[in-house]
Amino acid sequence: MAETVALDPVDLHILRLLQNDARTTYRDLATQVGVAPSTCLDRVTRLRRSGVILGHQLRLDPAKLGRGLEALLSVQVRPHRRDLVVPFVERVRALPESLSLFHLTGPEDFLVHVAVAGPADLQRLVLDEFTARREVARVETRLIFQQWACGPLLPPDAAGDRPQDSASESW
Repeated sequence: MAETVALDPVDLHILRLLQNDARTTYRDLATQVGVAPSTCLDRVTRLRRSGVILGHQLRLDPAKLGRGLEALLSVQVRPHRRDLVVPFVERVRALPESLSLFHLTGPEDFLVHVAVAGPADLQRLVLDEFTARREVARVETRLIFQQWACGPLLPPDAAGDRPQDSASESW
């Protein structure tokens, strides 16, 4: 399990702002947080190096790209051994239809979120890329009717996370 990283209120404020708009400039970020732009840049660089910030992603709408049918594939791999799991994971991650892949506990070993053009493409994907693999024992397919993005990881301004302005301290 990954180690946690110690974050102070300034770091948390930076992360809150960036998680809501990763395109915020360092100058704007520094102004909103109340630090110098060079300090802000140093902190963001440290947050990247420590692995707190994993990157910036462009989100695409699969339907607008001709992939309007999304599904979750529950996959059971047997035997569940590293020498079979590693190539399976590499192959699934390389498929253009794969949006995300989760390694799970329980009766299914993997959950794969895919986007395809339609039912025929989903059938082809399941038969040619999953059940045709020798290590895949079972695949269950669930269509996604609708999905919603959930809130940011950090809640908006939890008490004590925002740096205090010395002029606003109450005595």
